[in-house]
Amino acid sequence: MNKIFEQVDHYMHEALKKGLPDIKPCELEKDGAVFYMNGKNGTAFDWYVNEHFPNFFIFYNDKENLGAVKATLYTDGGLTVYVYGEKGHAEPVTFEEQVEATAEELLDLAVMLTENADSKRIWDDDIRILNTDGRPEPEAVDFFRSLEEAHEPMIERRNLLPKTVIVSKKVREGGWKIGYGVRDEPTNERDSGWFFCVGDETDEYSNDPGNLELWVVNSALIYDPALVEFITAPYGTAIVRVDSDRFEPDAPGKKIFIEKK
Repeated sequence: MNKIFEQVDHYMHEALKKGLPDIKPCELEKDGAVFYMNGKNGTAFDWYVNEHFPNFFIFYNDKENLGAVKATLYTDGGLTVYVYGEKGHAEPVTFEEQVEATAEELLDLAVMLTENADSKRIWDDDIRILNTDGRPEPEAVDFFRSLEEAHEPMIERRNLLPKTVIVSKKVREGGWKIGYGVRDEPTNERDSGWFFCVGDETDEYSNDPGNLELWVVNSALIYDPALVEFITAPYGTAIVRVDSDRFEPDAPGKKIFIEKK
């Protein structure tokens, strides 16, 4: 088994002993096997967008089959292990670890998992069946690195999520959907540049700081998921709502669809 996998397996089972000392192997799926959960997004997506590998799990061996132990291995080698008692229903006990591996070894593992799990359509399976020994060919590493560009929009969106947006108070207080947005150059490194409003506010209203709120991008996307398509649009972009679930770039004469949530 790959030495990084060996460490993940070790730390997960050590955390299991500490957090659930009375658990028996027969109470766990495949007697406590560690599963690599790449089935949702795949290795490259989590590596580039979330900066970690897909999660590792040890599952309870019962009807609900919930997680007993989860581990998140980050691209810098940090490992966070969560132990869930009460058959997976309890709040987790958390352990922080660090695997001994170079940046190159971690990247090699991601490449091997892309080749020998994702590309072979082996999803969410026991890590013992995955071929992760040796080193990938240089061509495979180059291919994996090339995947970063395809994930750039999602990486940019991730980086935007904690940044601020200015929102008209009329949106939240009146329960209106966002009808208009414009993105200007940010005023500081924490600013996304976005301003959102209902779309029928007067200039006098919008120019009064007392009528504005500071949100973060993630809150705006939760409030109005239709914004996702344009949230990484370049500075100078203006968008208008054209129906209940869709925005379009603004243009002369384009009407704003105004609607309550």
